[in-house]
Amino acid sequence: MVRQTGWLFPAVVLFGLISGGLIILQSLQLSQIINSVFLEAATLSQVAGGLRWLLAVVLVRVLFTLLNETLANQMAVRIKTTLRSLLLQKIDRLGPAYTTRGQSGELVTTALQGIEALDAYFSQYLPQVLLAAFLPLMILAVVFPLDWVSGLVFLLTAPLIPFFMALVGRASETETKRQWKALTRLGADFLDTLQGLTTLKLLGQGRNQIQRVTEVSDRYRDATMNVLRITFLSALVLELLATISTAVVAVEVGLRLLYGHLQFQQAFFVLLLAPEFYQPLRNLGARYHAGMNGVTASVRIFQLLDEPEPQRLSLENPTSLMWSPQQPFELNFQSVSFAYPDQAQDALHQIDLTLTSGKSYALVGRSGAGKSTLFRLLLRFIEPGSGSLLWNGTDVRSFALSEWRQHVSWVGQRPMLFNTSVRENIRLLDECYSDASIWQALEQAHLAEFIHSLPDRLNTPLGEWGSRLSGGQSQRIALARAFLRDTPLLLLDEPNAHLDPELEVELVESMRRLMLGKTTLTIAHRLNSFRSADELIVLESGQVVQRGTFAALSGQPGPLQELLTFTAEDK
Repeated sequence: MVRQTGWLFPAVVLFGLISGGLIILQSLQLSQIINSVFLEAATLSQVAGGLRWLLAVVLVRVLFTLLNETLANQMAVRIKTTLRSLLLQKIDRLGPAYTTRGQSGELVTTALQGIEALDAYFSQYLPQVLLAAFLPLMILAVVFPLDWVSGLVFLLTAPLIPFFMALVGRASETETKRQWKALTRLGADFLDTLQGLTTLKLLGQGRNQIQRVTEVSDRYRDATMNVLRITFLSALVLELLATISTAVVAVEVGLRLLYGHLQFQQAFFVLLLAPEFYQPLRNLGARYHAGMNGVTASVRIFQLLDEPEPQRLSLENPTSLMWSPQQPFELNFQSVSFAYPDQAQDALHQIDLTLTSGKSYALVGRSGAGKSTLFRLLLRFIEPGSGSLLWNGTDVRSFALSEWRQHVSWVGQRPMLFNTSVRENIRLLDECYSDASIWQALEQAHLAEFIHSLPDRLNTPLGEWGSRLSGGQSQRIALARAFLRDTPLLLLDEPNAHLDPELEVELVESMRRLMLGKTTLTIAHRLNSFRSADELIVLESGQVVQRGTFAALSGQPGPLQELLTFTAEDK
């Protein structure tokens, strides 16, 4: 990632080294002035030039220090922006097939707090590693020719600080990982709680969830306090070592000065440099824990970036998907198989299936039979592991992903509604749709009268997850989206599955109007859906085991009859 910053990282290190070099000049100039005034009785006019040089060095050093900090912050911002962009692009490529496998709160924590934890790593810790390596060497190169004894003391005591820092760092690494794990768990649980607040209230589980959030928060607090305890302990140890090392230099310099083995200016110069020699190592120790936070967060970030993506063809010249309402089409599954990365068994196995235009199909099967996986293939959230999915004989992978999805509409059981206006929720940022076409879609979904009754009409915000709408109204917004797009392929995850009977009757009428002239595939949970479909496709263990009309299949022994019997007993 440092390579992405271009000249910024080398500039940060260079300015840090220049600032360190100016410390040496500052100490040299100050020792000369003190020596001239106290031992040579120099007047103010005689040291005025030296004072001006000292002031100039201090100002230039301040300037380079400010430049160093500014560029370091810019570098960190650029890296964070790049990483966050890469992460969001990766999540987009992985698609809902990946994001629905885990907790969305964990992804949010990684994308926000995780990337923010890298700020201190890149702006403070990483440059300090190089400064801690080079600045002491620069000071040693100056001190050794003047006073090899003090240089030897520097050389022998310097490794003590990183040695003890590494010892404490082992315990810190373990506690930091525990803290990060607790933070991601807290973020995931808290977001899930907010999103499920209505359900928790309806089921009377609010107090239980409060207790759970309290327990998770306490674990994070304890983990944070453990990290802080180690941080303060290590700071104490490192400061003590640096202070003792500086004292050793002061004692040996003072004794040799007392017995006349060292000149005052040289002794004072070495004493001024002693704290500056250990300062980069002390700064490294102080920033070590910030670095550990960044390293711990980066593990999850780069795990996510390394997740295997759906295998898509590399398209330089994608095939154009030509279709008009008068043009019939066929959608063919040819020996299609697919297995999820964390499962040994195929979710779909050797599916051979043909869907013709204008017909309605009902996907039937128990939970885990492969119905949702089939939908994900049609939406191209995932791609076939083997076999092909063909549109009029052309592999759909030869079409651009965005173009293919322009020909598919999907209405789920719980549509995703955003905290923005009715207009934006229906057209989904596609500016090509006019208000007139949106009102027409709302009329077809039997929701126009309600939207007209709202004070701001199409500008009315719906709230997160459509919190200002009823369940039936939320489903109608999703149907309005499908009416507006008017695509040849319609996928319905039986959006009326969790509605009460009155709302269901109203919604079914809108769905029938939507299905006219379209190839419709419905994940069926209710008997009405079985009967209304032109053809039933029965799945079991990822395979098509029956296919035909409801009348034909329900009258013969087989998986459908078993499923109907099971459903009746369950009711």
